[in-house]
Amino acid sequence: MNSVREKAWSDFRRMLIVIALCGVLMVAGALWYLSLFGPLYLSMILATVGGVFISTLLGCGLFAAAFFSDKSGHDQNVTDATNQDDAAQG
Repeated sequence: MNSVREKAWSDFRRMLIVIALCGVLMVAGALWYLSLFGPLYLSMILATVGGVFISTLLGCGLFAAAFFSDKSGHDQNVTDATNQDDAAQG
């Protein structure tokens, strides 16, 4: 059981690294796109970096956490506990 959780942690770390790299690429793409239409001001750059990068990390990070929860066995623990409670009541 411990090796399953270690593998899940390893996969989760790898997913976070890929997500962070994708976030950086998305920010670069967004800044490039914005530069096509006019000069980039510091406030525009900071807002773009914050908005695009944080949104990417948040959205993808929540999906990664859901996959980690399933792979590490946490979801199964909850399912087992819920089934025991249902059986005791019935």
